[in-house]
Amino acid sequence: MRPIILLLGFVVFGLVEVRADTYPKNLRVDIINYRFALELHDQDNRIAGTADVDLRFVAAGETSLRFDLTNQDTATGRGMTVSAVSADGASLAFTHRDNALTITLPRRFEPGQRLRLQIAYAGVPASGLKIANNKHGDRTFFSDNWPDKARNWLPTVDHPYDKATSEMVVTAPAHYQVISNGLLVEETDLPGGRRRTYWRQSVPIAPWLYVLGVARFAVQHVDTFQGKAIQTWVYAQDRDAGFYDFAVPTRDVLQFYSDKVGPFSYEKLANVQSNSVSGGMESASAIFYSEGSVVGDRNVRWRNVVIHEIAHQWFGNAVTESDWNDVWLSEGFATYFTLLYIEHAYGRDEFLSGLESSRQRILEFDKQRPDYRVVHDNLSDMSQVTTGQIYQKGAWILHMLRGIVGDEVFWTGIRSYYRAHQDGHATTADFRGEMERASGRDLRGFFDQWLTRGGLVRLDGDWAYSADAKSITIRLTQRDRARIFAMPLQVGVYTAGNSTPAITTVQLSDASHQFQIAAGQRPDRVVLDPNHLVLMESVFVEAKR
Repeated sequence: MRPIILLLGFVVFGLVEVRADTYPKNLRVDIINYRFALELHDQDNRIAGTADVDLRFVAAGETSLRFDLTNQDTATGRGMTVSAVSADGASLAFTHRDNALTITLPRRFEPGQRLRLQIAYAGVPASGLKIANNKHGDRTFFSDNWPDKARNWLPTVDHPYDKATSEMVVTAPAHYQVISNGLLVEETDLPGGRRRTYWRQSVPIAPWLYVLGVARFAVQHVDTFQGKAIQTWVYAQDRDAGFYDFAVPTRDVLQFYSDKVGPFSYEKLANVQSNSVSGGMESASAIFYSEGSVVGDRNVRWRNVVIHEIAHQWFGNAVTESDWNDVWLSEGFATYFTLLYIEHAYGRDEFLSGLESSRQRILEFDKQRPDYRVVHDNLSDMSQVTTGQIYQKGAWILHMLRGIVGDEVFWTGIRSYYRAHQDGHATTADFRGEMERASGRDLRGFFDQWLTRGGLVRLDGDWAYSADAKSITIRLTQRDRARIFAMPLQVGVYTAGNSTPAITTVQLSDASHQFQIAAGQRPDRVVLDPNHLVLMESVFVEAKR
């Protein structure tokens, strides 16, 4: 897209109240690192674990600590049972009920002091870690933590607000290979046909991004990017097809986002075939794809999933939403940045095709749920944390913002936002602030109307040419009177022999408008939004007068 700066004249809307994420955050405590030591077996699905938790007190006054850990369900037998909690060799009192582990602290701690806890537990995961045969009939273990299922097999603060580094030390039968976050520290064969595998993730991430894959893999060291390994992990039976499919476009995508956004945060990038996800899961440094992703033909569908999940390494993983209400900062961004890479690598036509596909899905969703907001407050039902609207409309909001402020300013704001929040957290307000600083504009109206309200621009209108006045009269009406949008809108006037329109920008702000555009000759046609910059649905015709 060529840089296009549109005039901005937003009306100021009353803010829609967005309730806070209801998760019981404890900002007095900061988890620094988790070290999970897990024992896996083939005889049954029971796992035994020890979590070594290193934490820092940010404020005084804490008498207890709360971790998420699903307790055993007496009806199903699934869930975890905690056998002991200790610190510095001394046992600590604890309770484990309602899927929360509450630990009584041995004393009061001052801000800045550290504590290291050990939690011993065991059980059959109710969810979060899928222990099942893959499509080839081989037993496998694959994590699926999204959005808050890590608590089913790992004691954590299972919410994106508290990121930590992590270690995964897995002892399993030696016929398995083990993949996890970060760098491989150790592989040691043990007596009795067992093997210890140790991975360390030295960059803080949210719990949904912790990953574990245990299977009989074929592993390819594909390439490096800035000294960091690019790997493929697929079922041994799918070696040839998997190595072919995942060989591209990973390195080029990493290069694009590094050049355009900022440095890649993690120590490797592994593409991993699994049976725990149905599409892709962006787990940091080790992305999971469904077992059906490996087909051996490098088809466009799975190519785009790879691009999307790599985009998440920047948005969602490195820059993480502070709470679930701002999940569009992850999914909307990854969706749009997939399109931006497509525009870069495969051309504008494919980019526009993706935009149009997203628009159609937004329209279908909006007909069913017209009041749905991208920045939401639906945390009573975690299955609704994301919807198609978070992905598709979130992407379109970024696209419209790019059109409003122009390419150069958009990328300046994106780089500044990433630089300010890399390996940390951000809110929608943080993002808006960076874009306002980059553009020198007040963008509150744009963000409020698109993120905290439902709907989209719906227009009915017509145009008529007057030879006497040498002008075009354009009449526009916003169809949805309950949702009047304030947006700059381009009008393209095409004349005989010209494939490129003359562009005039008008400003929507009321229910109805009439505009005059000077024109020395009768146009062949007049088109609203010829550069596809506004999320809209319109009926626009030549008036019969």
